[in-house]
Amino acid sequence: MDESIRIEREAAGWLARRDRADWSTRDELAFAAWRDAETAHRVAYLRLDTAWRGANRLKAVGAGVVAGDMPARGDWNWTRPIAHHASSAPSALNPAALDFARRPAATRRRGWLFALAGCAMACAIVAFAWKQGGHVEQQTYRTALGTLEEVPLADGSHATLSGDSVVSVALSRQERDIDLQHGEAFFAVAKDASRPFVVHVDGREVVAVGTRFAVRRDSDGLRVVVTEGLVRLESPDPRAPDGQSTTFLPAGSVAEIDADSTSLRFGTPDEAERALSWRSGVLAFRDTPLATAAAEFNRYGAKRIVMGDADVAALRVGGNFNWANADGFVRLLEAGFPVRAERQGDRIVLHYHE
Repeated sequence: MDESIRIEREAAGWLARRDRADWSTRDELAFAAWRDAETAHRVAYLRLDTAWRGANRLKAVGAGVVAGDMPARGDWNWTRPIAHHASSAPSALNPAALDFARRPAATRRRGWLFALAGCAMACAIVAFAWKQGGHVEQQTYRTALGTLEEVPLADGSHATLSGDSVVSVALSRQERDIDLQHGEAFFAVAKDASRPFVVHVDGREVVAVGTRFAVRRDSDGLRVVVTEGLVRLESPDPRAPDGQSTTFLPAGSVAEIDADSTSLRFGTPDEAERALSWRSGVLAFRDTPLATAAAEFNRYGAKRIVMGDADVAALRVGGNFNWANADGFVRLLEAGFPVRAERQGDRIVLHYHE
């Protein structure tokens, strides 16, 4: 037997023997004598001990097996403790008695492979859904009467909901669809030419690509106010070749549409901003019919202001008013206008008087 192999086998035997629970002082003395007898013993033992501790497997012990019997790398497994074959004397240690068997199938490794494959498949499915335009945000927002709420959307746009409003949002990689079900909302739209921002109201569409505008849904129509950029209003029109009419609304435009007609006003962006003063909790009027002003208050408060006759409805008012203070507005009317107020629970009926 080659001398180096013999030393390796002896070192492996000591290494295995020292790992036992019944290691004694006598054993330690015998091991020290063997280790100190030759430098080759010390080196062989230290190398195997390092391998043992580092790899935490029986590679070190296997090094003492006769050449040709060494299991392949990765197939080592200590199935029979050496203590069952060794006597109490160190010289009787027999590393050849160590038994090796093939390690069970690498189920753990295969488990990781399956997990990685599953993650890759899940990512592929998500990417496919995204590419095909799967929705990334589907949400309905609603506000109570007399409240405001600013809603950030997933595409970077923002929506400001007036009181008593409901919008449903559906955003995907290819589309941005907003369904205004009730009330009014102002939209600051993030620029994205590949995904038009479309507000749907009762069969009509207000289309924008990076602009700022508001849409209000009334019982008999809608109002569109544009403060920045350009929007496209598309309405059903049986007279049009494609069954739809298109109107472009630049900044400063106000469009009011009902079942029978469309009214367009083209002013300045500042004038359009004043029409949306509700965003700061203020109602701004300028030579506005009292009936119109009362309707605005009724949109944002629980107390209703009702016109008692045509003469009072035709009075013109102006100024800025807190939208939640209908009582204060009526007191001002009584003090400065030919108006008499009749309070009936949650209603205030206005009458004209000389």
